[in-house]
Amino acid sequence: MRSREGAEPRRVVCPGSYDPATNGHLDIIERAAKLFDEVIVAVLVNPNKKGLFSIEERVDILHEITAELPTVRVDSWQGLLVDYCRQHGVVAIAKGLRSVSDFDYELQMAQMNRELSGVETLLMPNNPAYGFVSSSLVKEIAQYGGDVKNLVPDVVFQRLSAKFPQRG
Repeated sequence: MRSREGAEPRRVVCPGSYDPATNGHLDIIERAAKLFDEVIVAVLVNPNKKGLFSIEERVDILHEITAELPTVRVDSWQGLLVDYCRQHGVVAIAKGLRSVSDFDYELQMAQMNRELSGVETLLMPNNPAYGFVSSSLVKEIAQYGGDVKNLVPDVVFQRLSAKFPQRG
């Protein structure tokens, strides 16, 4: 392997809404941290969507769950992801894939991002333990009092429990 001494750090961004962050998200972040010098977890802002957690809450949660990963930093962004990449010297985007339908969508996005900016996308197959986990399902289960403790980091479980006190 070539020496990278004196080279610019290789930065990757792990974008998402993270509303809320799940164990599947954390798995992709941890795996990306093994491959790149710096991982930026970017909470993407969609002004047309009202999330369960505010952008600030999501950023705070992600700071907590990635605190043990020294090469990970958390940020938020509104706009084109490729513009973020250009402005922050990001060479790649890392995304997790749970299913074939994820692949179809992510491949199209990867090709568009490469065309717009030259930024590569690393599509990482999920850990099979998290293949069925999505933020929207976690929120729905928590809303109706279901147990999501094994699907999300502890801090997320605590915050979900505060948002959806057990009924009955």
